[in-house]
Amino acid sequence: MNYQIEQLIFALAVNYFLTSCTTTTSENSTYQTSPTYKHSSRILISSSEAKSIGEKIWFNECGGTVEGLTSWNKGEYFASLGIGHFIWYHKKQQGPFEESFPKLVNYLALKGVEVPKFALNDHCPWETREEFIKSKGSAEMKKLRLLLHQTIPLQTEFILRRLENALPKMVAVISDKNRDRVISNFYTLAKTAKGKYALMDYINFKGEGTKKSERYKGKGWGMLQVLEEMNYPKKIELASKEFSIAANKVLSRRVKNAPKNETMWLKGWRNRLRTYQ
Repeated sequence: MNYQIEQLIFALAVNYFLTSCTTTTSENSTYQTSPTYKHSSRILISSSEAKSIGEKIWFNECGGTVEGLTSWNKGEYFASLGIGHFIWYHKKQQGPFEESFPKLVNYLALKGVEVPKFALNDHCPWETREEFIKSKGSAEMKKLRLLLHQTIPLQTEFILRRLENALPKMVAVISDKNRDRVISNFYTLAKTAKGKYALMDYINFKGEGTKKSERYKGKGWGMLQVLEEMNYPKKIELASKEFSIAANKVLSRRVKNAPKNETMWLKGWRNRLRTYQ
């Protein structure tokens, strides 16, 4: 990233904190992060907001169940684990989507969590969905579910960290024409509780949108593409609604461009987007 872009992010970040109505209290101090603006986009989030957002993401991905914390969806070749259904590939088949479970495990270990040794492996020990399902009652799976159930607050924090690191990655790959729009929409959303939820849920749900491998016919469907599509809200309270509308357009385009039929996912995706409004 060049110096001018870094300075632009810094200036907007400073403006955000000077104008934000969010206050720093003992309740929200838990989730403040280092103000190194060129590496991340610091977002203030209270403990109550983090708890609420974590529970919503858990419900969106797992139905809010402990059983849902260890899943392997039909038609997929990877396990989906934790409140964010973080991807874990096995060694025989990698994929185009970002693998996030090993990063989560490393984050938990750095936070002092005792992680089962098998979970520290870069590769998922189960190689097929059938093998995974047969192991639902195994000692390893029980340990994994216990770990994921006990670390929901840290998983929420992990998603927040990913969001904070997303803006520089997005700015580095977008055109000058869209840069101001993306940064402005990002920080406008970050000023409201619903906006923070929409950002955290969507980046966990569909990623940053910066990977070239996550494209159909050259068109992505991540946060970057939604922020580019999103209209400036007339009122700050309408930002998450505008984000939801833009996300619906982007995901509908994904389904249209998909090499195989993905229409079965669209209804569920749209239901999820409505929770942002």
